[in-house]
Amino acid sequence: MEDGRAMEEANGDDHGAFMEKFILPPPPSSDHQQQQLPLHGLTFAIKDIFDVAGRVTGFGTPDWARTHAPAAATAPAVLAALAAGATGVGKTVMDEMAYSINGENAHYGTPANPCAPGRVPGGSSSGSAVAVAASLADFALGTDTGGSVRVPAAYCGIFGLRPSHGVVSAENVVPMAQMFDTVGWFARDLPTLFRVTDVMLPPMPAATDVDAEIRRRPSRVIIPADCFKILGSVDDHTYEILNASAAKIFGSDAVVDNGNLGDFVSSNVPSIGKFMTDLSAVEASSSCVPPLSAISRVMRVLQRSEFKANHAEWVNMVKPNLGPGIRERVQEAIASEDESAMDDLHAVRTEFKSALATLLKDDGILAIPTVPGAPPKLCLDAALLEDFRARAFSLLSIAGLSGFCQISIPLGTRNGVPVSVSLLAGHGGDCFLVAVAQELHEALQAEAAAAWGSSA
Repeated sequence: MEDGRAMEEANGDDHGAFMEKFILPPPPSSDHQQQQLPLHGLTFAIKDIFDVAGRVTGFGTPDWARTHAPAAATAPAVLAALAAGATGVGKTVMDEMAYSINGENAHYGTPANPCAPGRVPGGSSSGSAVAVAASLADFALGTDTGGSVRVPAAYCGIFGLRPSHGVVSAENVVPMAQMFDTVGWFARDLPTLFRVTDVMLPPMPAATDVDAEIRRRPSRVIIPADCFKILGSVDDHTYEILNASAAKIFGSDAVVDNGNLGDFVSSNVPSIGKFMTDLSAVEASSSCVPPLSAISRVMRVLQRSEFKANHAEWVNMVKPNLGPGIRERVQEAIASEDESAMDDLHAVRTEFKSALATLLKDDGILAIPTVPGAPPKLCLDAALLEDFRARAFSLLSIAGLSGFCQISIPLGTRNGVPVSVSLLAGHGGDCFLVAVAQELHEALQAEAAAAWGSSA
């Protein structure tokens, strides 16, 4: 075990969040030095996709754990949290091979959602989100490829940050699809999220005025009307809540733009047309925004291509016993032959990143639903999830394909289920994004309470 540090097994009710509990303390230092560290006194949970030296990284499935040796080194993201004074408390359950946003695991069980009993916790960083929501850890590390931090944050009623792609090291993290893999984190409150973000992000360039970056206000807040039509129901009034909050906090300092994002994509991503004709009936329906469905399709094909490159050899050799849903998704990826479309797929990705960067510039914020509705009920038939998944990925792929940063913000619970919204900023605008979330959060909660009344 790394540096001979003691790790002690712990017991107790963990809501099914943990694969194993242990104590991973910060590096030794004097009490005075410890107290000066930015994360001193905080505990954190670690998704079982991060290497911890001396322990096997399980990647959510027993056959992976069985066929891999203990890690030789600890992931830099884990080391950063430890060096900042936080204490690790264990490895958390995840969806097998990170290939689901549901949070159900056929082998290790499904972590119990403390915010919505009887409903899925969201995945693939399910245990990390539940550990935070259940107050078993102050924050938790997860990964987000297609939505695996943002979705469980929304389902469990906590904050979740997917940073800009590539700004946080993913070394010693089992890859799912490196083109989109992002290390992210969860917290119950914004001050903690801000502290963790300050530690995890690389230092700003020496010439940057950090205080000015945090104080910077958006000049434009884009709240696209069509993205809120993706919601299964408009009864939660998130569109109105966001518009009212932005007007209250930013007033005349920021233009609020309700233009449709789908129209913008159609007009500014020329290559997207090639993928508009191949949408499923669900993706092309009135419950979706077809240009965003096409963006989602592009991202998922690129994702499965990288997954295949990473894991086809292991899957074909080991023939792992994967759970339902995951098994079919992995086999589809392994059997896929997408090479002929790669140029067109990468063209869409490049055009979309450029178009979104032009839209948001350095001081724009995009506000959308995190997910298209309440967390699905446990053990829901896969066919019934197809529509929900299609709508979810049309929202999640905006940050996914662009590589932009996104924060999921809980508004509270309505009719017994959590409701959230998300803010996005341009690549590298992570501190700006979290600062805007801090500025808006109180107004969002107040507007939500006023809109929901007794149903909250």
